[in-house]
Order: sequence, then C-alpha cells, then structure tokens
Amino acid sequence: MSTTIEATKLDEARETIEEALRAPGRVCVTCSFQTEDMIVVELVREHLPDVPVLFLETGYHFAEVYRYRDEMRTRYGLNVVNVLPKQTVAEQEAARGLLYQSRPDECCKLRKVGPLFEALQGYEIWFTGLRRVQSPTRANLQPIDKFPLASGKQLLKVSPLAAWTDKEVWQYARERDIPVLSLYNDGYTSIGCKPCTAKPLDENNLRSGRWGGRKLECGIHIAERI
Repeated sequence: MSTTIEATKLDEARETIEEALRAPGRVCVTCSFQTEDMIVVELVREHLPDVPVLFLETGYHFAEVYRYRDEMRTRYGLNVVNVLPKQTVAEQEAARGLLYQSRPDECCKLRKVGPLFEALQGYEIWFTGLRRVQSPTRANLQPIDKFPLASGKQLLKVSPLAAWTDKEVWQYARERDIPVLSLYNDGYTSIGCKPCTAKPLDENNLRSGRWGGRKLECGIHIAERI
C-alpha cells in the first residue's frame, strides 16, 4: 500500500492532468517507453484511452526499446504514433556521416527535435514524463507550463510527475504491474538512442550517461526560438 506522501503525489498528478484537460485542444503524450513515460500514458488514458502516444522513431534505438514498444502497444492497445525524420538512417549517414559522433546536436536536431516540433503543430496540450530529479537541467520544472514553437503557436506542456522521486516511480510501476524496459536491469538509468546512451557517469544524475557526458538534453524540451 502507498504511503500518505506517495498517495498525495498520485493525487497531485491526477489533479494536474485534470486541470490541463480542462483547456481546449488536441492532446498527445510523448513517450520514450521509459518507466515514468509509461506511468503518464496510463494516467492520461484514464481520461483519453485513445490519446496519441508519440514515439520519436530515430532509427537508432536499442532493439530492446523497439521490442518493448511493440509489446506495450499490444498489451495496452496504445495509439502509438511513430514520429519519423525526413531521412532514413542510411540516407543521413550517406550524406553526412556519423553525426552522432561528430555533431551530436545536429543529429538530435534532425532525428528528434525537428520531427517532434513539426508533429506538435497538430496539438495544443502536450504531456511528458519529465521529472525534476532526472537532471540539473530539469530542477525547476513546472507541472504545467507554456511551450512556444517557432511558428508562434503555444502549447500547454504538462509534466504530471514533476515532483516524483525514483522510488515513487518504481513503486507505482510495481503496484500497477507495469512491465519495465529490460535495459534497466543492465544498469542504464536514462535510455535514448543506442550510440549515445551509456550507463550513468554520476549516480546522482540519471542522465549523465547520455551523449558521453557532453550534454544532458537533446533539445526537445528547449523552446524553439521565435
């Protein structure tokens, strides 16, 4: 059974979702199929069972991630929308080489940031699994915030688990019998594209294994310049 604090956190997450859904507009959830994302998907689907679940199909994910994505889509009947870059991996590498090695920011821009921001033009309310404890770059995360796109459109960006700890995430997943990505058992704590994901360099920073420690964000949570 959850403790009072954890029950309060869950109530707050549900209240955040309900508050956001009172705003007009089309709704989506971005999901990398990490545990916090799966929790947000489950909580939003309590209100919108067919909510679009946007997955950034970069072409560079671990085989385990693709397998898990497909398993969760079947298990829960998720409305998964694969968001694709303009070029395939082969096309990009033929034209530009291994950008994830030479220019990781450019690779993220082409395969994640640009495709997502284009997809988000079709929505007004964007749910995420972001949490403050994930990284120093997320320490001031607000549960509900406005997010501007370069087009001038403003989204309502909603992070219901902003205040959740790692312990609370894993406890909820266990209690709800949500299967988790097998890569966690191998020591990974933040999982993105395979070439740019390693085990954490700093146990106090879950994202420290990303991009060889050269950066902490791919850019999808940084507002476009207007």
